[in-house]
Amino acid sequence: MIIPKLHLGIALFASAYLFYSNPSTSSKTNYLPVSEIQQQTPLQKSISNGKGVYADFCMQCHLPNGKGDGVNFPTLDGSNWLKEKRTQSIHALKFGLSGPIVVNGKKFNNVMSAMGLSNQEVTDVMNYIMNSWSNKQKKSVSLEEVALVKK
Repeated sequence: MIIPKLHLGIALFASAYLFYSNPSTSSKTNYLPVSEIQQQTPLQKSISNGKGVYADFCMQCHLPNGKGDGVNFPTLDGSNWLKEKRTQSIHALKFGLSGPIVVNGKKFNNVMSAMGLSNQEVTDVMNYIMNSWSNKQKKSVSLEEVALVKK
């Protein structure tokens, strides 16, 4: 009885050793190395944070590709409304939006509820959506700019 338990113990120890000593299995993480995080610009950090906010609050309606459904939810990808109505876009994220809007020549009339985002989250998600897909903004959204937008 002791010998089979001893064999089992040796087998478990050996498999754990092989697993943790193998770089292909032990170093698989979803985290960026600290050196890479430290090398990110403030805009890159904001975009990275905004991607998570987008996934949590925006993706359900505007979809992972930012194209919306074209009926109830407008596209964010290549949206003239985002580019031409920057302050209104920030306002919509902070306080919600209702009533008609026109995006890329198409009328939408739905309600986007206020999501209770902090000014930092609004800043980050704005930087994410304005630099994702086909969107390339020239001026990043700042925390100060978001804070100035009032209800």
